[in-house]
Parts: sequence; C-alpha cells; structure tokens
Amino acid sequence: MIATRQRRRRRTTRRRPEPRRLRRRAGLAIAAVLTVGLAFATYHSGSSSGPAEGVAAVSSSTLAADGRPKIEPLATYGPSGPSALQLNVPIRQQRITAVVYHGIGTAGVVPLQPAGHQVNAGFLSRVSDRLFGGDSSPGPRYFIDDSSSGPDTGSVDVGAPAGTTVYAPVDGVIVSVRPFELSGKQWGSTIQIRPDRAAAITVTVRALRLPKSSPLQVGDPVTASRTPLGKVVDLSGVLEQTVAKYTADAGNHVSLSLGPSPGASPLL
Repeated sequence: MIATRQRRRRRTTRRRPEPRRLRRRAGLAIAAVLTVGLAFATYHSGSSSGPAEGVAAVSSSTLAADGRPKIEPLATYGPSGPSALQLNVPIRQQRITAVVYHGIGTAGVVPLQPAGHQVNAGFLSRVSDRLFGGDSSPGPRYFIDDSSSGPDTGSVDVGAPAGTTVYAPVDGVIVSVRPFELSGKQWGSTIQIRPDRAAAITVTVRALRLPKSSPLQVGDPVTASRTPLGKVVDLSGVLEQTVAKYTADAGNHVSLSLGPSPGASPLL
C-alpha cells in the first residue's frame, strides 16, 4: 500500500515548464499582439501602397474662407528642443488640400524634419504609432513622395487652391525677391527669408503671386503666421504638380525649402 501511494504521488507531481516552452509561449503572445495591431492599423488607416489610396478628396467649394493660419509646426531643422528652427504652417489649415514632402536634388539642400503624422507610412511605422501613440505629435497630416532625387524631405509643398494667401513660415527678414520661372517664363515670385533664430539658414518660399500694392521688399521684417507674403499661383496649366497625386484637385501649392545662407548680403 505504501509503495502504491508513493507512485500515485509521483504521477500527480506537476512538472515545471521548460525555459524553451516559456519562450515559445511568450513569442506566440507577442505575435498575437502584433497581428491584432496590424489588423487594427490596416482597418483604420488603409493601405499605403500608392498615393491614390491616400487622396485628400477636398474641393474648393467645401474649403473655409481665406485667412490667417493658427500657429502650428510644419517642420523643424536642427537639434530637437528650444533651439530648433521651426517652420510654421503658412496657409490657413482649413484650406489645405495636402502636405507633401519630396526631393529637389542634393545641391544646397537642407533636409527638413516633418512635424505631425505621415499618412503613407509603412506597416511597421503605423503599427508602432497605433500601439505607442506616435501619431499624436503636433502638426498636420502629411505624405512623403520618393519619386524625385535627393532627400525625401528636401522640400515641402503645402497644397491649397490658387489665390489662397500664404503667410511667413518664420520670424525673420526678407533677403531676396526674385521671379519664379518655368521654361523661361515668369509664373509668380520666390521670396527668401533669413530666420531670426538661424542666420546661417535661408528659407525659400516659391510660387507666390505678390500683391500689386505694397509688395514686400528686401529688408522687410516678417512674422510667422502673421505677415502675408502673397498668394498661391495657378500652375495647373504649365506644370505636373506632385501634390496632385495626393489630392482631388489640380495640386496648386506653395513650396518651402531650406538652404545654407550665402552670407550677410541680401543679393543672392
């Protein structure tokens, strides 16, 4: 009888899980969480395989009236923190059709650090944003287009209907006003600004229609989100615009980029 009871006790003794089995269970649990996260991100964000699936179907008739934008970061340059140069959104938010970053070559290009949330990010990036809240940073929703040469964030186009007022993206001083030309013909103007907080950098704002009365001149100070620079030019008949791949309109826009300052002289 004693031997029989000892056998039963040995039979009912539970074995401790092996380390390999524990690792396998942990791996299956992590895989399950990632699968759920992928499904959640895919359901709520859609595919990012092409621009057509992220089109901002906005028509001019549904946009708000023209006016000043609220102060909101569009992109930054330099080390993160108070010392970083911040470019503010230059157009009233309710009139923006899309924000698109793209390359413009490599000569004299200073890549931007986008603020906000990338709409056409890859799967892993979107899952990370959903799980850890990475898509809650301040700034507009934006696309990155990699079809051009140079850094993908070398320039940013802020789409809006032609005639929309464009405001200064930074506090600074105008150092250049020159024609914006395509195929040897002028289509508006280009304004360059030396930021107060980064004298070694020049902010270039392209495709502007300057006001006929009291246009800005070299040496004039500008205030971010408050000083009007001009209006968005209609380039739909002369240029295949990158923004048009991400909107339901012609893709008219204002273009912003950074470059090294040529020096203290306002003549660029």
